[in-house]
Amino acid sequence: MNEPLIRVTGLTKTLKGQDEPRTILAGVDLTLHSGESIAVLGRSGSGKSTLLSLIGLFDRPDGGQYLLGERDITRIAERKAAALRSSEFGFVFQRFFLLKHLTAAQNVAMALVNGQGWLPRRKRRARAMDALDLMGIAHLAKHKPPRLSGGEQQRVAIARALVREPKILLADEPTGALDTDTGNIVVEALRSATDRGCGLILVTHDHDHAAKMQRMLHLDHGVLAPAPTAVRA
Repeated sequence: MNEPLIRVTGLTKTLKGQDEPRTILAGVDLTLHSGESIAVLGRSGSGKSTLLSLIGLFDRPDGGQYLLGERDITRIAERKAAALRSSEFGFVFQRFFLLKHLTAAQNVAMALVNGQGWLPRRKRRARAMDALDLMGIAHLAKHKPPRLSGGEQQRVAIARALVREPKILLADEPTGALDTDTGNIVVEALRSATDRGCGLILVTHDHDHAAKMQRMLHLDHGVLAPAPTAVRA
């Protein structure tokens, strides 16, 4: 197997500021390889989104180690973290965060304005169209979000995440606002990104969607472990 894209070891996070500090993560270990897809299951409030936030460098752990490739980024400064988020990661959320006044192609191309160096508009447009084509919605390139269904908007959001060719794709409940059939299409679109070498971590509460990933993990009381048989069913 390829060298790991990320390795987190003994990751801890405690929520403070309340009467009693609450442990969110209690020594999480996780390794993600190139081309691998991992689903993280768990009840609401179990810390799934917190884990994804730490991996995506939006927050820092209280303890443990985080390696990106061979580089220790556990205590990385925010300025450098922002650069890594732009160059190494793609993010997909439950909310689409599309700009309603821009077309689908323009929304995707916006991701190339920062963090990719200077690209001529023609090249940004071409890469945006390629990303939309991968999602099967190139024919909707000129449509603005209000004219798109929820599933189509989410696929635009995935194209936006993939257009920068990230090494790691993080998806936090991306099907939470979608019906079952549309959710299945979106999950398959995410999974297909791994065919091109991207590593995927999908946070979900949907067991059927999780089962489409190569590995299923379960987060419970701050501990991440292989999903039990009952959860896999």
